[in-house]
Amino acid sequence: MPRLTQADLAPLNKTLEERTPQELLSWAASIFGNRLAALSAMQMAGSIVCHMISQAKLNIPVLFVDTGVNFQETLDTRDRLISEQGLNVITLYPPMTMAEQIKAHGVLYLTPEGQKECCSMRKIQPLLTAAGKYDGIVGSLRRAEGGRRGGVPILALDQDMNTVRVNVLANMSDEEMQAYLTSNDVIVNPLHDQGFTTISCNRCTTPVLPSEPPRAGRWRHLGPWSAYCHINPTDRDSAGTQGIELDQEVLNRLFGRDGDFAI
Repeated sequence: MPRLTQADLAPLNKTLEERTPQELLSWAASIFGNRLAALSAMQMAGSIVCHMISQAKLNIPVLFVDTGVNFQETLDTRDRLISEQGLNVITLYPPMTMAEQIKAHGVLYLTPEGQKECCSMRKIQPLLTAAGKYDGIVGSLRRAEGGRRGGVPILALDQDMNTVRVNVLANMSDEEMQAYLTSNDVIVNPLHDQGFTTISCNRCTTPVLPSEPPRAGRWRHLGPWSAYCHINPTDRDSAGTQGIELDQEVLNRLFGRDGDFAI
């Protein structure tokens, strides 16, 4: 199959910069069809994407990784999206419970290297069980988050999943996010009102003081070097350096071409 690199996407990314998130969602649905899914950890930005999917009546399933140590509020948010917005949320699970993992490997998340291994087991590996089912995955990363996400492209490659990540909120500012939340009946994880700026596993996520950076509550016990779980490939140093393989038909739709895709 033809190979697609991040460099190949650069011209297309430029043309998509002026599109609204809703336009990007509709565009992605037209390109990837029934091989498109969204990914949400039931945080604020993901809830906005879910709301947009529901409002547009797009038949896009939402992938959610239940790590087995999520906050109950997070699971309740997922259940509300299903019951109140009618979304098709597909829950993915790690191969072992946390108790089984601790018995086999110890308490991994107490060290930086162990944290990476724990996140791989409880987040990345469950997501990889869906590899091969989708050519595109809608994400909710925003440049306004700063850090490694400060320059996140709208279209980014996910080599592990062999998909294109479509970051429909890439250009959404903090002010625009608040305006959307205020103007729409968005189902939001109640932990955000309790001081959690980002939300993940209950073992490694804490509230954040107003004077702290937004990601200070993630792996607080490990220090600032553990800021990401790497379920989003653009958070990694090697993001998009190799490429993915997609069917010619998908590439033709992606680039609006009738002929062969130039490798």
